Amino acid sequence: MEEKIQAVIKEINPYLNSDGGNIEFIKLEDNKVYIRLTGACQGCDYRDITIKNVILNMIQEEVPQITDVIAI
Repeated sequence: MEEKIQAVIKEINPYLNSDGGNIEFIKLEDNKVYIRLTGACQGCDYRDITIKNVILNMIQEEVPQITDVIAI
């Protein structure tokens, strides 16, 4: 399951990189994915929207058991 999540994150990263941001997988715990957003993503006004509407949806397509994505 963790490998699939990391593969999705690898797909997302180029899009974030193009805007000066980055996403890093931290851990998987209790069907929740913990990530770290860095660069331009840290202070972005659209951060929460990106997490819930893009990152969570893309991860759930590959791993439906995931219930949440949490940025730490």
